[in-house]
Amino acid sequence: MDKLIRWGIIGCGDVTEVKSGPALQKAEGSSLTAVMRRNAALAEDYAKRHGVSRWYGQADQLIADPEVDAIYVATPPSSHKEYALAAAKAGKPVYVEKPMAMNAAECTAMIEACKDAGVPLYVAFYRRGLPRFQQVKKWLDEGAIGDIRFVRTVHMAKPLAQTGEEMWRVNPAISGGGLFLDLGSHTLDLLDYLLGPIRDVSGHASNMGSPYAAEDTVSGEYVFESGVHGSGIWCFNSYADEEYNEIVGSKGSIWFSTFEEKPVVLRTAEQEQKRSLAHPPHVQQPLIQTVVDELLGRGKALSTGESAIRTSRVAEILTRAYYAGDR
Repeated sequence: MDKLIRWGIIGCGDVTEVKSGPALQKAEGSSLTAVMRRNAALAEDYAKRHGVSRWYGQADQLIADPEVDAIYVATPPSSHKEYALAAAKAGKPVYVEKPMAMNAAECTAMIEACKDAGVPLYVAFYRRGLPRFQQVKKWLDEGAIGDIRFVRTVHMAKPLAQTGEEMWRVNPAISGGGLFLDLGSHTLDLLDYLLGPIRDVSGHASNMGSPYAAEDTVSGEYVFESGVHGSGIWCFNSYADEEYNEIVGSKGSIWFSTFEEKPVVLRTAEQEQKRSLAHPPHVQQPLIQTVVDELLGRGKALSTGESAIRTSRVAEILTRAYYAGDR
């Protein structure tokens, strides 16, 4: 592969405007060569605004472009598997938006297709690369809070505004679930990164009055392979917005928010440290840099299909009874 990874985006919608599209252009050893959207006029508009030389109205045209080395799938989850398999068949590495797919079975099919084709598969759980979470990992790796005992998550939010733009996120036929899968997957993946894989999971999901088919409230308990205990509650039909995680150890605790740019806090009996670490302008750039570095043979990517499927499995177990009709 060339010393410059030339990317093509399938689905150049809102998520790619600031978070990821410019990051593909600005990461060292990376460039954005082509974009695709089913509305070719919108693809052309995006390309012209972002200085991209090619645009397409069909995914197979972009995948077949010989000037495109790797494919970024930035569509809703319902088409992640289809496009990932097509890219793998063309022999091109795949970077897919989160959540990785509609369910764990689709994730497995994507992993196997990429493995058979000999191409890598990455997933855009970009919080792994952000400075604030790197600081949390540094504290944990240094033993700043001693032996880790448990982690707890609280995530509550006001009801989703009833706008057509956003409602696909709570349409299980398109998103694979509700806001728990869309947003809660970020936290579950972060915990996987910080504390290791989860081995045992149990939980409940309900719709507590929201006007859509997906669940709006999920609670869970889990045990990590390390023996650390965890619990979480996600409610997207609450009176207020509040969200935090706390990792508790034998000597102290670490508090951080998955979504808000609040300081990360280290507390021990002797002191309290607060670190304010702003996000970069394009939040996916640190993760994308690790992907590009791996493709160029000079580093290791932070988020892969193998790591992301673990989050899909956990989320699926927590919501399984709800979607089986036991509500």
